[in-house]
Amino acid sequence: MCGIIGYVGSDQVAPILTSGLKNLEYRGYDSAGVALADDVLSIHKREGTIDDLTVPESTATCGIGHTRWSTHGPPTDTNSHPHTDCTGEIAVVHNGIIDNYDALKADLEAAGHEFDSDTDTEVIPHLLEEALERYGLPTAVSRVVDRLEGSFALGVVAAGRDEIVAARNDSPLVVGHADDGAFIASDVTAFVEHTRDVSYLEDGDVAHLDGGDVRVYNDGQRVDRPIQTVDWGADAAEKGGYDHYMLKEIHEQPQALRQAISGRIDAVAGEADLELSLPEQYLASLDEIQIVACGTSYHAGLYAKRLLERHAEVRTTVKIASEYAFSPSRDPWRTLVIAVTQSGETADTLGAMRRASRAGAKTLAVTNTVGSTAAREADDALYIRAGPEIGVAATKTFASQVATLALLSVYVGRTRGTLSSSDASDLLEHLRGLPGAVQQVLDEEPRVRTVATEYADGDAFFFVGRRLGHPVALEGALKLKEISYDHAEGFAAGELKHGPLALVTGETPVFAILTDGTSPDETLNNVKEVESRSAPVVGVSSLERAEKFLDASFSVPELGLLEPLVANVYLQLIAYHVANSKGRAIDKPRNLAKSVTVE
Repeated sequence: MCGIIGYVGSDQVAPILTSGLKNLEYRGYDSAGVALADDVLSIHKREGTIDDLTVPESTATCGIGHTRWSTHGPPTDTNSHPHTDCTGEIAVVHNGIIDNYDALKADLEAAGHEFDSDTDTEVIPHLLEEALERYGLPTAVSRVVDRLEGSFALGVVAAGRDEIVAARNDSPLVVGHADDGAFIASDVTAFVEHTRDVSYLEDGDVAHLDGGDVRVYNDGQRVDRPIQTVDWGADAAEKGGYDHYMLKEIHEQPQALRQAISGRIDAVAGEADLELSLPEQYLASLDEIQIVACGTSYHAGLYAKRLLERHAEVRTTVKIASEYAFSPSRDPWRTLVIAVTQSGETADTLGAMRRASRAGAKTLAVTNTVGSTAAREADDALYIRAGPEIGVAATKTFASQVATLALLSVYVGRTRGTLSSSDASDLLEHLRGLPGAVQQVLDEEPRVRTVATEYADGDAFFFVGRRLGHPVALEGALKLKEISYDHAEGFAAGELKHGPLALVTGETPVFAILTDGTSPDETLNNVKEVESRSAPVVGVSSLERAEKFLDASFSVPELGLLEPLVANVYLQLIAYHVANSKGRAIDKPRNLAKSVTVE
């Protein structure tokens, strides 16, 4: 959601900004712009895509850029970032929402400032205009952010000043360190072709980039933000010959799963080594695990719930993060709250995690992003190690989340003494077989494409499954609806007859998960119900006997409780090929963003 890129150094900044903005397209946006800071400030911005934006050649070596996802005001040239002050000498890019902008704007207008846009962001350069009359740019930014309420990641430049000042509060911002200069960005992917050495700003930080020199302050005091090296390069964030990032990332799942489990499995001993710092005595005393997440991560949490309850014998609840509240009836000392978030920056999930922490519960972040807010703020962090995911529709991160949470279920179960070494070994062996099983599914893609194309014109699409098949049905429907824009719903299979069956016709394909862990025989009864209403049924199954009831079927290798996760790969491919047959913007579906950093 929105993207920031900034550079100051010895190289010309214009091509760096435009390539950085292209790298950030996956976050979702509806306008783009840049500010080139030389003796005068040169602003270029417009509604539409980055390809619509014209950035002239320039000798400037300092500048900032932005992709905007509209919140305050529609996507127009005027509402696009960067925004400037009355003098046109200060430019600001901003991710987040300024909650008190109405009051600030009223004060500024009373003082004679004139506004051009509908955005909350525009108050910031006008506030800086007043502060710069008394202070240098770093101090001026510090004074202004003290007056802001809400969430923000800011990049600021000014005419005649070869420097960038950045600030962060509840919105991610990373600094890149290169030999020829320094970068700011909302995501490492913006500048990874230039440097992989990064430091992550924390809430309250104000960073001053003066060429290659970076100084960070918090509450007026100089602070150290350690430099880390990301373990992937620019090639990992490229399409690699695939038509879309999503398809590439679907095909990257075997490797992502290998990374997720690498070094973490001792199948002989039946142990999972996760290097967690949560005390064993604490895990043994748990009364409840609460999982908080949104979207795809929520579905991964639903899958994990059944594994944790089965292997760790601890009551597990899964809450949509935006709806979460820590109940006073729960004992915080015996409750572990697991925040599942791919980016580690999802605003609703961070809010839920913070509410749990304030109540006294321990928190564990399950995330893909080292140095993210969730990883820093939680009591402990467990990384899914999926590598960069550019497509808005999560694919390989879902698989890696479930695999990592399955390892966690073994770890907690063994710690609590509720899971035998032999049963743990079975699950761990299945985890080791997961990459190969997913590859078998990927090898079936030509046939999946044929089936997807055959049913692509359905009026609606229903996905059904029981037990572990239910979260996979929800996830399959989510993938299809978000990239094809078709109506798709996932149901617990038994719920069909409690209402949704009224929607079933011969033009509503039904996708059924019929694998181990999903009570497939019961689901077959539901398959017969929809078939009697003339609906075509596509089954994803590990049962040969199911095929005679299906209009089309795909085989899932035997892998115990992980079979539904393998089945999900078929549903991802179906969603992709349905959307591709309709010519949809698969990597950048309308109205959606990769990282949702506002509540």
